[in-house]
Amino acid sequence: MTTLKEFETALREQGMTMALAILEKLKERDRANRTIRVGRRIAGKKMTPELARRIIELNQTTEMTQQEIAFQLGVNQGRVNEVLKHGKWLQDDPKSEEAVARDRAKARMQKAKAGSVPSSRRKFASPQDETWRRPKPKSRDPAQLSIDDFLKQTMPSDQQ
Repeated sequence: MTTLKEFETALREQGMTMALAILEKLKERDRANRTIRVGRRIAGKKMTPELARRIIELNQTTEMTQQEIAFQLGVNQGRVNEVLKHGKWLQDDPKSEEAVARDRAKARMQKAKAGSVPSSRRKFASPQDETWRRPKPKSRDPAQLSIDDFLKQTMPSDQQ
C-alpha cells in the first residue's frame, strides 16, 4: 500500500503541479477541520492550576480517557495522571514541589542550551586518550562467596 508521502513524491517526480496543488488544498482543509490535536507536540503547555482544574472537570463530566484528555488539552498523559491521582498542580504556589522541579528543569535546559556543543562535534574518550580510564572493578565483600569458592567447598579435593 502506498503512503500519502510516497504518492506526493511520485506526483512531484512526474511534474504534476496541478495534482500537487489539489493535494495541498485537501491537506489544508483537513488541518482546518481537525478536532483532535496531533498527538506529537513540539512544545507542551505549562501546567497551571487552571489547566489542572480543566483536567479534573473533563474527567468528571465526560467519559474521556486520560490519553484523550491529554490530546484535547495538549499535555502529556503523565501530567493528567498526576493531577487526577495525586492532586498535583492544583495550587498556584511557586514553592510547591512541582513548580520547583519545573524551574530546575528549565534552568538545566537553559544551561545546556547556552553551553551545548552539537553532538557531531563532541569528543568522546578513546582508549588511546590519556584521560580515558577503565572503571575499577568493585571489590568483593569478603563475607560473600563466589561460585568458585562455593565449588571448592562442596567438591571433594580429589575431584577438583
